[in-house]
Amino acid sequence: MAQPDDMFGDDDYPAYTMGRAAEITGASPDFLRRIGEAKLITPLRSAGGHRRYSRYQLRLAVRAKEMVEQGTALEAACRIIILEDQLEEALRQNEMRERRQKSDSA
Repeated sequence: MAQPDDMFGDDDYPAYTMGRAAEITGASPDFLRRIGEAKLITPLRSAGGHRRYSRYQLRLAVRAKEMVEQGTALEAACRIIILEDQLEEALRQNEMRERRQKSDSA
């Protein structure tokens, strides 16, 4: 279990209830459930079975909400965001690999 000081800076810590997440994102609880069903986010479940969301998941929810409001189908918006995140991670890993190779050859 993370220590309290660690949780404040942890984007993945599931700090927000469904109601608070809906309030922060401006999305309905139903929308949050639907993006969970579309596999964009998987909220942690509390001991009582309640959904808990992280800041990272809230950012994804806001991105999905904006895309849906602009006319993109929910499932398509979720898939696009997933692919964008995968691409960003791959680019980050390539950059790290290139830096290592440069430092190894220096």
